[in-house]
Amino acid sequence: MLEKMKGIVIKTQDYSESHKIVTIYSNKLGKISAIARGAKKPKSRMAAVTQPFILGEFFIYINSGLSTIQQGDVVDSLRFIREDIIKTAYAAYIVELTDKLVDSHLPDKYLFDQLYQTLSWIAEHDDADADIPMMMYELKLFAKGGFAPTVSNCVSCGRKDTPLYFSISEGGLLCSRCNHIDSEAIMLPDKIAKLLHIFVSVELERVGKISVKSANKNLLRQLIDAYYDQYGGYYLKSKRFLNQLDKLR
Repeated sequence: MLEKMKGIVIKTQDYSESHKIVTIYSNKLGKISAIARGAKKPKSRMAAVTQPFILGEFFIYINSGLSTIQQGDVVDSLRFIREDIIKTAYAAYIVELTDKLVDSHLPDKYLFDQLYQTLSWIAEHDDADADIPMMMYELKLFAKGGFAPTVSNCVSCGRKDTPLYFSISEGGLLCSRCNHIDSEAIMLPDKIAKLLHIFVSVELERVGKISVKSANKNLLRQLIDAYYDQYGGYYLKSKRFLNQLDKLR
């Protein structure tokens, strides 16, 4: 069956001397893998549309085994990502995380849109501004993976009284009456607790510039990384590379 769809290239691997197997996160069928014949040939039309992070329009012959890309056209090349090593590292982490946490053939137009919005932000803005959009997408992806933290109220009693504490072991926020449950829970400034709720529930395109102090941004980054380490379960090569870049910077 031949299907037409928009999709973002999230992974490629060589297949024989001239072909590639391309993993696409599509708006219509979710994550799918398909062979792109001749994609390794420089003059092939498939070479351009099967580069990482490309948003393309694809005609794919879907079958029970390996599907086949019959035709593809570039909708948005997002070329500024591939021209900058920092942007490439950010984008590689986002798409690898998507590949790990999203099951095949389960479409989610909302998540597809958020992935594209996040990659577009990375492409169009200074890399120093990418932290917040990335964390917004990560938390939405955690929800898709079934392990998002509870950030709208106390995970134990449901209260929203401040101050709130973030507990990795309990899976989200604890109020001041319940924070004794986890002696390692971290008290959050009110602004950070509100930001966590925004990150999970608000689309990136609805958010203007979010000004966050460096110390608070680092705290958010540490919390999300520690939370993923506890519940995510997948080792990410791109994350290790990002950490190395951060040290160099």
